Amino acid sequence: MKTIRYAHVSYYKSKLNHSTSLIGTCFSVSIVDMNTLTINGQSVEVSEGSTLLDAATEAGVYIPTFCHHPRLPTHAVCRMCLVNVNNEEHPKPACKTKANDGDVVETDSNELLEFRKTNAQWLLARHPNDCIRCEVNGSCKLQSFVSEYQLEDSWGNKSLNLIEHPRHILTDHTSPSIWRDLSKCIECGLCVEACGEAGQQQHVIGFAERGSERLPVTVFDHALSDTKCISCGQCTLVCPVGALIETPHWHDVLHTLDTRRRVSAVQIAPASRIAISEEFGMKAGTVSTGRMINALKQLGFNYVFDTNFGADLTIMEESTELVTRLKESKELPLFTSCCPGWVNWVEINRPDLLPHLSTTKSPQQMHGALTKRGSFAHSLGIEFAEGNAEPYVVSVMPCTAKKDEAVRPGMSGDLDHVITTRELARMIKARGIAFSALPEKAAFDNPLGESTGAGQIFGASGGVMEAMVRTASHFLAEEKEHTLPLEWHQLRGVSKGIKTAEIPGIGVVAICNGIAAAQRMLETETWRQKYVAIEVMACIGGCLGGGGEPKSMDPNVLEKRMQAIYNVDKNAPRRRSYENQDIQKLYTTELNEPNSPQAHTLLHTSYAARNSKRLLLMRFLDCVDRRDGNAAENFFQQDAIWSTSSPFGDIQGASQIAAFINTTLPPRRYGPAYMRHRMESTSDIDNLTVITPAGERCRFSIEVDSSHETHQSTMLISKLVREML
Repeated sequence: MKTIRYAHVSYYKSKLNHSTSLIGTCFSVSIVDMNTLTINGQSVEVSEGSTLLDAATEAGVYIPTFCHHPRLPTHAVCRMCLVNVNNEEHPKPACKTKANDGDVVETDSNELLEFRKTNAQWLLARHPNDCIRCEVNGSCKLQSFVSEYQLEDSWGNKSLNLIEHPRHILTDHTSPSIWRDLSKCIECGLCVEACGEAGQQQHVIGFAERGSERLPVTVFDHALSDTKCISCGQCTLVCPVGALIETPHWHDVLHTLDTRRRVSAVQIAPASRIAISEEFGMKAGTVSTGRMINALKQLGFNYVFDTNFGADLTIMEESTELVTRLKESKELPLFTSCCPGWVNWVEINRPDLLPHLSTTKSPQQMHGALTKRGSFAHSLGIEFAEGNAEPYVVSVMPCTAKKDEAVRPGMSGDLDHVITTRELARMIKARGIAFSALPEKAAFDNPLGESTGAGQIFGASGGVMEAMVRTASHFLAEEKEHTLPLEWHQLRGVSKGIKTAEIPGIGVVAICNGIAAAQRMLETETWRQKYVAIEVMACIGGCLGGGGEPKSMDPNVLEKRMQAIYNVDKNAPRRRSYENQDIQKLYTTELNEPNSPQAHTLLHTSYAARNSKRLLLMRFLDCVDRRDGNAAENFFQQDAIWSTSSPFGDIQGASQIAAFINTTLPPRRYGPAYMRHRMESTSDIDNLTVITPAGERCRFSIEVDSSHETHQSTMLISKLVREML
């Protein structure tokens, strides 16, 4: 059967100071092959190539699935979606079987229902009956199936601690971003696909063993923190149970808020305020900024700020950095640095690219630094102004890698906790807040709450580059700025791959939608000459497809979220970052100008190759700055020596080094009084010269040995020498 489809297309042209003006419309006509079939007695029409599962969904017929995800290949391993087709002898998997014209499908025969129950009982026989302690309690597909089919009595009382594997470690909580509890795994294979060729192409997780002992494991059973995992969290996004989750911090946040003992502040990311609506049954693409602000206030936060303020600030710093590099023809192209999954990938796989990374912190980290160490903290009272106290600061992010970013050396401590969009939804549900009934009218607190449309589009792939182009063109040629388009549609969309645009006065820029696209681009050297700036987002769609967003089976959910993001930008009264009035005041009162020494101290960062002496030094100095001697002890051999080049002389022994940091050094200060060691070079992997909190230069030399206490090798410091310059 042929069906004619009509599409209404509008053409726009850029206007001065506005996004677009309508200049014409037309209609496009396409002929689509359609199939008509019957499901449980209902007639349904679907396009050619659709599966029986697609047809059932179109007809409103529910079929359970554990191993199906609309953005990943289908292997039909769970067998839960078996259906009868045309009275054939053997049932077929609905997720993989194509719908043909005239098919007669039955999904609910007694035989099928009994098979599903039996199949589920095999899964339950080795799955811990521990739902009340599971992080996905209430949103687990297996739990929902057990409840729907009333299989509770068939589930034994096997606890989490009683499930073991003869050859593999089942529990791994070493990563700051992702927890693995493989005793809950149902072998659906979605995490392997999400990390593999069809997804991120990182291949950190793969199947081992056969039969009932089959498990998705890391290479040689390494802890996730010791693999090439970039913390993107796409595995957690597709896991139907609680085997892979984001490292949970919402319990600690809720407990802190419940005591009301600390002044608390929270920032919320642009992608989170749109996607969170889905957690409460609202349509994908529903903007819930006001509802989110009101919910966070009810949870107990004293201040609710906008991460987009940090995004505008990031653009001011990053655009200035790009303009400087263009004028000096140095270290081009510039790679954006606001995606921590991408930064992790570079440090792990291509440290030679570190000089190309922008040194600007991400919006999350800039906002955190300003909240804890800027004028806001100073305004909270004498105790804060004198550095004896600091506010409790949390961020709500769409990204699991943001948890990793928040504990990077040189940035740890600027945020107390990072929670994902999913975690915030759990908090709201735990306190019984009727989110969808909350008023959408609400405003962010100031002075860290004002933002522009440019900050909002950070949540979408291509948005960082588009925002940067809007401001970089202003810095390069203010008189020509408003002749350039405000919207760069060439850089938008959720389709995988690389998109490019030629920006007058700047050059050709590119965006890589997904880490796999970046890997493909970097396989050759042509990018070095073709582009002046490149944005990389590790997750398809950018932040709106991040590993901490709500789980969705809607194949078009990314498009719906992205459209909402661009609608917010389109309706914003100011759409360029430099138009943010509070950003202008910040530079006037605190930072002087973009890329100034003051801005570099607070808003920029350094990088290091993984498993390098430089990274070991940065982590140690971070512990010194935070006066965390116990953590610092873990970086040293037991009989190590630290030559301090100070009146304290040489300190011998890891435990003595820890005691020195904890008790001999002056107590740590907070807020504006808190200062850090900084690497003199932001990216030279061999440079161990450091700027001390007092502004002095010193050079370190490090001798290391390897520890082999487990089957993995860990680099530890045997001698650390500090030399004043």
